[in-house]
Amino acid sequence: MAISEYLESRKNIAGSACGLAGLVLTFTGVAGPYWPVVVAGLYGAGALIAPPERPPLPDFPDPSAQLDELRGDFGRLEAYLADVEVPPVAAGRLTQLHELLSGLLDPGWAAELLAQDPEALHVLARAVRQDVPETVDTFVRTRWWTRLAPGQEPPERHLERQLSLVHEELKRVATLLRETEERRQESHTRYLEDRGRAN
Repeated sequence: MAISEYLESRKNIAGSACGLAGLVLTFTGVAGPYWPVVVAGLYGAGALIAPPERPPLPDFPDPSAQLDELRGDFGRLEAYLADVEVPPVAAGRLTQLHELLSGLLDPGWAAELLAQDPEALHVLARAVRQDVPETVDTFVRTRWWTRLAPGQEPPERHLERQLSLVHEELKRVATLLRETEERRQESHTRYLEDRGRAN
């Protein structure tokens, strides 16, 4: 610890306060000829009982910065999906997912709500960074192997089901955000009604 850090530390401040109390005792004649020992002892006691220094909190990005980063990742996902060939039904489901993700990640009121809901933000991040790309990539790889050695169940069926599950999860997020806004609206209505009755 540097000298300047120690001078500003809690231990030094508490020790100095107790040391000043020792000087007061000296000037009032209580400490007697042993005043240097009393002052030093009180300084040491104050430094010992002082609460430990608290390390600074980690500097995590705020939710708006996380959303900006997620929008960038979504752009990369869009570029990846543009190069992948999927069956028409799965393509339709990907279009629905794209519209839902675009709406949720669009700057504006939805982003404000997302910034206040870490769990919803986590679900979106997982969908963009893991669920959708992994689902599509697994389909592409499995389809290639199926052409060489056909399996029992076509990979298209798994792709459609997985995309449906991701879409349902994202719809639940959108529903929760809508319900948050509805509760806010109802709360404002009650406030206005209560204010009207009070007048």
